[in-house]
Amino acid sequence: MSDWPIQKLKSLPPLSLYVHFPWCLKKCPYCDFNSHEIRAEESRVPEEEYVAALIRDLESALQHVWGRRLSSIFLGGGTPSLFSAQAMDQVLTAVRTLLPLEHFAEVTLEANPGTFEAQKFADFRQAGINRLSIGIQSFNPQHLKALGRVHDDQEAHRAVDIALKYFDNINLDLMYALPGQNLEQAQADIETACSYGVAHISAYHLTLEPNTLFYRSPPKLPDDEQAAAMQEMIEQITLSHQYRNYETSAFARAGKESRHNMNYWLFGDYLGIGAGAHSKISFADKIVRQMRYKHPKEYLAKAQTGDSLIPTQQESTVADRSFEFMMNALRLSGGFDTPLFQERTGLSLAVVQQQLDEAEQRGLLVHDHLRIKPTVLGRRFLNDLLQIFLPEKSPSNNALKSQP
Repeated sequence: MSDWPIQKLKSLPPLSLYVHFPWCLKKCPYCDFNSHEIRAEESRVPEEEYVAALIRDLESALQHVWGRRLSSIFLGGGTPSLFSAQAMDQVLTAVRTLLPLEHFAEVTLEANPGTFEAQKFADFRQAGINRLSIGIQSFNPQHLKALGRVHDDQEAHRAVDIALKYFDNINLDLMYALPGQNLEQAQADIETACSYGVAHISAYHLTLEPNTLFYRSPPKLPDDEQAAAMQEMIEQITLSHQYRNYETSAFARAGKESRHNMNYWLFGDYLGIGAGAHSKISFADKIVRQMRYKHPKEYLAKAQTGDSLIPTQQESTVADRSFEFMMNALRLSGGFDTPLFQERTGLSLAVVQQQLDEAEQRGLLVHDHLRIKPTVLGRRFLNDLLQIFLPEKSPSNNALKSQP
């Protein structure tokens, strides 16, 4: 595969901005994101210092994305809603000053119940945030406790009630196949989420990720058959409430798909700033991936001394480009327009023709000159489908993890 020529990109893909806020009130036992519990001796997030570091980070990154418009901004974590609305306003003002935004750009803030105060969220809206993603996980107090969440079911409901007063574009994050959860309890969670009539729902299967407490001390989870029944039930109930299952774990009302995540899944570009943030930036003749310093203290120290914040940078190879494109785009229920593969990777579709044929023969996808998309079977056995496109002899490739 490495012998295939890479053509220059005729046009650059859409560009998104991801801003990482790495602190949480408490580290959840299933979480493998770059998040850090606020220690008792710290008592607060270093808001002023971190905002200054983010702005410096953005300024130093401008050379790579100069003149390009942002189609979306995602303020993620961690728990970004631990920061004040004033801090978010400072960050967004700097972004708007340095980079042009598309008209009606989607600006999402991740928020956790337990950080919700009505005035604070009114101020978030005033600062320019127009989409809220709330980490509910479950409305069941027993399961929230098992997941180590800091909020209870009452705070979960209160968070949604406050959000609905100020935002008309809301995502609720749920998880299923939780410790001790049965089908009826999973159904109650998804029905509760649907009853709020929010624009978007994400429902993730709980997985035991390395470097987490749950991985080291696994709780008793529903078996594969029970989890599959939960997934099928979630798909049916969301459909009955007019949500379209447009991506493996994502359900949206018409026109309310996450534009930021759609850009990830269609191999768009994203600039990531903040501790541990990842970037993918295309140029006419190359695609570059970067990662910022991961630990907040090291990131802040580098920002304060004016050193480079990027210890890791590499160019994508032919194998990287083709697999990463397929790994993301085949998560979409509707697949992708066939010409997009060449537009975004600079590679001829012939690079993956053998794998496409194999996947089609196994009933996992269908493809023609217009569109490539997974079948119902391919969506149900997504990992089997993606394995077909995995570069050979690449044991270090963290294959089946979607973009954060």
